[in-house]
Amino acid sequence: MVASGGLYLGLESSCDDSAAAIVQVLPGQKAKVLSSVVIGQSVLHKEFGGVVPEVAARAHAERMDICVTDALAQAEKTLKDVDVIGVTSGPGLIGGVLSGVMSAKGLALGLGKPLIGVNHLVGHALTPRMTDQVGYPYLMLLASGGHCQFLIVKSAQEFHRLGGTIDDAPGEAFDKAAKMLGLDYPGGPRIAKLAEVARKEFGGTPYRFPRPMTDRPGLDFSFSGLKTFTLNTIQAIKRERELQVKDQAEIALAFEEAVVDTLRIKCRRALEQTGMKTIVIAGGVSANLHLRQTLEEMVVKFGAEVFYARPEFCTDNGAMIAYAGWQRLKSGQSSDEKFKVTPRWPMDTLNAI
Repeated sequence: MVASGGLYLGLESSCDDSAAAIVQVLPGQKAKVLSSVVIGQSVLHKEFGGVVPEVAARAHAERMDICVTDALAQAEKTLKDVDVIGVTSGPGLIGGVLSGVMSAKGLALGLGKPLIGVNHLVGHALTPRMTDQVGYPYLMLLASGGHCQFLIVKSAQEFHRLGGTIDDAPGEAFDKAAKMLGLDYPGGPRIAKLAEVARKEFGGTPYRFPRPMTDRPGLDFSFSGLKTFTLNTIQAIKRERELQVKDQAEIALAFEEAVVDTLRIKCRRALEQTGMKTIVIAGGVSANLHLRQTLEEMVVKFGAEVFYARPEFCTDNGAMIAYAGWQRLKSGQSSDEKFKVTPRWPMDTLNAI
């Protein structure tokens, strides 16, 4: 049953962002995000060039109560005002997911509030409905640090997978390419910034990196070979001289163009194959401005529309979990304090908790 008061607390801890948010959903009204607090862990992980699961889990355990306290303060609410608590219960790094789930279970038991486990990927998938009220069905590309897949979103509980990565996700590839170039974690924003330097100051790039699997039919991806190509390019330069800022910028641009062009080609193919007129791009990679511009130009040819989450909701956040929790309750589903934590939880097996 949907809570009559309409206040949902969402907790998220699937990777390296500890997050909590308060979302209000009243009958006949658009969802309203009253607060959203995210405490990132970039400083903790940057020396490793990626997320260390044990470090992330400990940080979540230390910070989740701070996130909840701050989210309530920003929303000018108390725990007693909250009607339902939603929490990411998978997929994700198991230690981090457990940290969030244990926090949520403690709150739910102590307050006597309903608790609902939420699929993290569904949170991303439904975010454009929370912000832009995008109607069903729609085509979705989920592109993040840990995931890359095409789905048709038919409802809050029905997803049809069309294809996905057979190895690495694009966000992970951005992080590894950045590390090769001597840039800090997270790599996506650093690569994008350097790529813009190459465009404006160096007139582009002399390199053309491969567009993996675009010469094959279907909607699957592969980004591991692109990382290898990047490494080989850097090593070839280093055999002759030290890597310069110009080299870094030109390689960053070539890498970004390869990823963006690969996603563009696959999105075009997905639109052609499905005949859909609405495509949603979700996940952290969707924050890339070059990707947004490229896809906006592409969809015009199909008479289609493309939607993205607002920048603050592209990466992991508690608001999307609160909203997805409401959608799940609205669909007549529920959880109890014994629900399972699921590190691998495909969206087309949504009831497996």
